[in-house]
Amino acid sequence: MTTSQGRRALLILNRHARNGATASAELIAALRQGGLEVQVADDDALSVGERIQRQAAGCDLIIVGGGDGTLNAATPALMVAGLPVGILPLGTANDLAKTLGIPADPLLAVQLIVNGSTRPMDVGMVNDKPFLNVASIGFSAELADGLSAQAKKTWGRFGYALAAFRLLRRMRRFTLFIEHDGQLEKVKTVQASVGNGRHYGGGMTVEQSASADDGQLDFYSLEVRHWWELLALFPRLRSGTHGSTRKVRAFQTTGIRLSTRRPMPINTDGELTTQTPAVFRIEPDALQVYRP
Repeated sequence: MTTSQGRRALLILNRHARNGATASAELIAALRQGGLEVQVADDDALSVGERIQRQAAGCDLIIVGGGDGTLNAATPALMVAGLPVGILPLGTANDLAKTLGIPADPLLAVQLIVNGSTRPMDVGMVNDKPFLNVASIGFSAELADGLSAQAKKTWGRFGYALAAFRLLRRMRRFTLFIEHDGQLEKVKTVQASVGNGRHYGGGMTVEQSASADDGQLDFYSLEVRHWWELLALFPRLRSGTHGSTRKVRAFQTTGIRLSTRRPMPINTDGELTTQTPAVFRIEPDALQVYRP
């Protein structure tokens, strides 16, 4: 167990996250009560990454309060800074916090940072852009494109389900070329996903045994023909056992290239950040994070 007395923490808070505005004052007070010297990076004119780049010097750790999108945006700067990272889950789904075993209650997460120790976690990369949970092509990318920030803030996890239901009847298959471990495969799929952690999408599971520190990427492709087949897979997608079914292709790897007949957007941790063709790789132990 480490002591917090005298440690200087740079705190990045996304006050626009689902629980960001209401919890900020209480969280800052709890961190200071725990012995941390808290410097709040509060300039909304700067991006999350710019705030870290400009203010991390002289700090002993960086704390990010927000959802998975905030953490994704912060990751490049966090990797460069090389400082231990604390996570305060303030978003809609908080899938990374769930993967890492960080309490859903931000005040309990504060205690983990104040009293805890760090463990390494991997970062996935797609076209040199980071992802912490999962990167997806197809259905999930269309879902991310159609789910507004306001809808997530208003409806929470139910917003994901509502948007998915609306999209389900319009889903379509596309041709995907998969290159990995010396193999080239051509498939018809409605979604291809590459996971770094275990949880994503407000309750889905990449693979039941996946972790964010195993040095592996978990790939799956949903090769169904009809919308009702995808609906039938839903319980297995939640539990992470879909890889054992006949219409799902799944494997682990450390690197993969995915391409499509025409460029398709890629959803990384809930945001559309790049497109196919896409080269995926793993950066083992890229971050040190306060977690159980």
